[in-house]
Amino acid sequence: MAAEQAADGYLFDLYRRYIGEPEDRTDVYVGFGLFLGGIGLAIVALVLFVWASTFEVRSGSYFAWAGPAYALAMMALPVTMLGIVVLLPSERRMLYTSVAGGAITAGAVVGFLVVYPHHWNGYGANYTVYVVPVYALGLAGITASTGAALIAHYLDMAQQAEAVATEADADDSEPELTDAEVQRDIDDAMDGVELSWGGVEQTEHKRLTFSSDDLDDVSIDSDAGTTTTRSSGVDAQVAGLKGLKGGETKETTSSSTVDDQTAKLRELREQQRAEELATADDDTAVETVTKPFSGLIEKLRALVKRN
Repeated sequence: MAAEQAADGYLFDLYRRYIGEPEDRTDVYVGFGLFLGGIGLAIVALVLFVWASTFEVRSGSYFAWAGPAYALAMMALPVTMLGIVVLLPSERRMLYTSVAGGAITAGAVVGFLVVYPHHWNGYGANYTVYVVPVYALGLAGITASTGAALIAHYLDMAQQAEAVATEADADDSEPELTDAEVQRDIDDAMDGVELSWGGVEQTEHKRLTFSSDDLDDVSIDSDAGTTTTRSSGVDAQVAGLKGLKGGETKETTSSSTVDDQTAKLRELREQQRAEELATADDDTAVETVTKPFSGLIEKLRALVKRN
């Protein structure tokens, strides 16, 4: 059973390799059977002819072996060609023409066995002129159908190869995308998508706002009392302004809670300033950070004028 399955697989592998996908399993078996059978008949005919040549020419023993040798040789070629037609995916009319030609050649071979050797090739009634034309007619029919089947098969293969080549050319003819087109596609895809550093929603203004959530890490006691120390003189007020801007440090004249609150606010300012530097230049960042303190600066300036 395993050997039969292996043989079946080998036959179908041969068919797929040289012909294509089989349409019917019967055609594969019959086609290979006829093809290999015709080759086997030719080999047997050759062996019989060699054996007949060991006897005296035109003796009874010679004709006894030579007659079957000729008959098998005459049938080997039509059977082999019929197997080719069956194997090829040709039209049914070609197959019918091959079968009819094979039947005619078979009739001619039977006639040959009947008249050979007493009425063959100038002996007796000489029926050679009747047998040979009939055999040639049948062989011509098989040859024509086999040639037509082969041509049709090769044309079909050429069309398939052309179709594959056309598809490949169509794929190759597609224009390649340039960098500008790729960038434009990316811009179109990202249109309307707002991205910013740190997951903060993008806004169009430059205002710095604070909320209660932003001051989670900073503890400010709103109820704590403050002690204000005013120094006399314009120089002291200017020094205080420079200290608020971060340009110069001013001398601490008091140990009250105002210093603690100022340090915490300064820490918050530096934190917000570091985040703003990721998307803006240094000048914009300084302006953004110092803007909330503009009111305080204006008050100090007014205080200096009054003094």
